[in-house]
Amino acid sequence: MRLLDVFVAVVAFLPTSFAALPTQAEGFAAGTTGGKGGQVVRPKNNQELTNYLKDNTARIIYLERTFDFKGSEGSATETGCAPWGTGTHCQLSINKNQWCTNYNPGAQKVTVKYDKAGLNPLMVGSNKSIIGVGSKGVIKGKGLRLANGVKNVIIQNIHITDLNPSLVWGGDAITLDGTDNIWIDHCTTSLIGRQHIVLGTGASGRVSITNNKIDGVSPWSASCNTYHYWAILFLGKSDLITFKGNYMYHVSGRAPKVSGNTLLHVVNNYFHDVFDHAFEIEENGQVLAEGNAFQNVKNPLKTGTKGRLFTVPTAGSASSCKAALGRACQMNAFGSSGAFPGDDTGFLGSFKGKTMASAASAQSAKNAMTKAGFGLA
Repeated sequence: MRLLDVFVAVVAFLPTSFAALPTQAEGFAAGTTGGKGGQVVRPKNNQELTNYLKDNTARIIYLERTFDFKGSEGSATETGCAPWGTGTHCQLSINKNQWCTNYNPGAQKVTVKYDKAGLNPLMVGSNKSIIGVGSKGVIKGKGLRLANGVKNVIIQNIHITDLNPSLVWGGDAITLDGTDNIWIDHCTTSLIGRQHIVLGTGASGRVSITNNKIDGVSPWSASCNTYHYWAILFLGKSDLITFKGNYMYHVSGRAPKVSGNTLLHVVNNYFHDVFDHAFEIEENGQVLAEGNAFQNVKNPLKTGTKGRLFTVPTAGSASSCKAALGRACQMNAFGSSGAFPGDDTGFLGSFKGKTMASAASAQSAKNAMTKAGFGLA
């Protein structure tokens, strides 16, 4: 049995608990209705799913099976590179957009073979609710892309997996680039070549990312140790992002990486088993992190961060949020983890008047380990 088959088999038989899905987004994407009032459909094959997703007609799309796109568009074999070597657990890279040539010119040249479907995501139009039924809503070999003005989309209770995981640039699970009112809830992403969730340089507007599991366990990684590096990337111009109740597991970086003047509220998430760093905040990124739990996170914050960050470092500082949020902030909690410094309160006024998610104590954040991700009714 191939190494990848072992990982897929383990994921497939993980126990799931069934409960009702939330019906309303919390945080910045509150009011997102998706396909409410539109046609209700249950695609039976890949082509039906593709067609139901791509237009702007209001539609509720229930996924009741596995949609496997692997091999559907053939494969490509070409010259790539080995930026981190050719060890058993090292990711290689496709030379997409001349990435190897321009950014890793000294890396060993290698032959790479990849599934083309992974680089060609499913296009999602406006006014859609994409909802998995129980643990049946699985998309293999392709991600989802929402771009160029797409609005009002709900992605809920699905599992996106197996996008050329041995190769950087092998595919992104969920991409937003020029959107508004997007809610991603109770989804799982695993075995992804590049980013699990990426908000591109185009403004992605109001986004709520809640109760998801980012599963970084992979046979291949940039750190050559099964910890996936390319987790979450927030690059959009003036994006408003709520990131709540998510389970970030077994990753080594970009968890998340924030730039592009993004205003990010990170609340009640569980960061667990992070090999190198979680947050990387570039200049102009603005992050309020409260009520999160960090367990076995080597560096909650990457050294050299240039952005603005408030982490509620002391009990006395919690009241700094009252003017902007109308309440005190919750402190974060740490177990066998590094420091998470961040005392910049000068940007908190940017949250005033906006639709904010509630915050519980950090002790509740560990619930994400069993409550986040797909597999709900």
